[in-house]
Amino acid sequence: MKRKHLLVLLAGSLISPLSAHKVAPGGKKECKVQIAILLDTSGSMNGLIEQTKTQLWKVVNTFIEAKKAGQVPFVEVALYEYGNSRLDHKAHWVRQIQPLTRDLDQVSEDLFGLTTSGGDEFCGAVITRATADLKWDPSPQVYKAIFIAGNEPFNQGPIQPQEACREAIGKGVVVNTIHCGAENVGLSGGWNTGQLIAEGSFLVINHNAAVAHISAPQDAQIMKLNTAINGTYIPYGKIGATKKNQQIEQDGNSVKKEKAGAHVQRAVTKATSNYWNASWDLCDACHAGTVDWTKVKAADLPEAMRKLDIEGRKKYVAEHQAKRDALRKKIQELNKARTAFVARKGKELAQENTLDFAVAKTVREQAMKKGYQFEEK
Repeated sequence: MKRKHLLVLLAGSLISPLSAHKVAPGGKKECKVQIAILLDTSGSMNGLIEQTKTQLWKVVNTFIEAKKAGQVPFVEVALYEYGNSRLDHKAHWVRQIQPLTRDLDQVSEDLFGLTTSGGDEFCGAVITRATADLKWDPSPQVYKAIFIAGNEPFNQGPIQPQEACREAIGKGVVVNTIHCGAENVGLSGGWNTGQLIAEGSFLVINHNAAVAHISAPQDAQIMKLNTAINGTYIPYGKIGATKKNQQIEQDGNSVKKEKAGAHVQRAVTKATSNYWNASWDLCDACHAGTVDWTKVKAADLPEAMRKLDIEGRKKYVAEHQAKRDALRKKIQELNKARTAFVARKGKELAQENTLDFAVAKTVREQAMKKGYQFEEK
């Protein structure tokens, strides 16, 4: 089998709101994408974790201007780790970190909290867990995929990966395998099982390579607008203040990885409605229709809203939403120019096969087979 060429430059924005709702405000059934990322966190996988930390946003942003049946899909992400000796051996050293969720700040925080430790890497066990545990959409029209990454033989452990892959595809979940190392080693270790059984792709990456990032003239302005967007979030309820702090902390984590472009990719995600925080932000919650103003206590609101009547509170939220929409539009316009610049520059550079390129290219190709349409670059 020839090595797949994973050289694709993707940047952008994405998606649509209302994660908890089956039907959008207009009465149409919503469109979604579900992706579970299964990471080997044994002792040799520090590079893989670093790539995932920095490129979560780029993977989510793959669905820039994607549509299905005229609707823009939203993305749910799940996260598992396996092969870490700190995990429970009774669970075959497998841990669900996050179920399918749209809380991308929490996924980011969890990724930055991962550590490695030597252990037994049982791929069949973690695929089985992800298949059984997660709330996969039953519709055959929804793109659902598992991405499992590691470097030890695929067929280790008490659960046969062939059977695990059959169970996954039985639910309409494609299994993509990412071998961290040489292609011939991956093939001899059975990493092409997902491709043979579960309609997936066999991918090879250099997990220790530095993720390539091309700086663009638009980056500084995008980051300035990102800071302004933070000011449009209105934390409320018991978790509001905590989640607002988490937003700022994850901005900081992405800036720490700016050499890999994480800060810009996160800002682009935040300029789209796939960055969705209805559980703690009043703008998103009002858009989702989950706010009953007659039951909202003043103590659950920020200080600036407590003395306002209901109409005043609605106006306050509407003003913040309008400001957010305007800032998002500016970032999206800048990102279009940025994408064109990066595409031109990217032709001049040699790129390593890293996690972001592998996953982004694959989800695009597989989603197209499900009827998702992507605007041509």
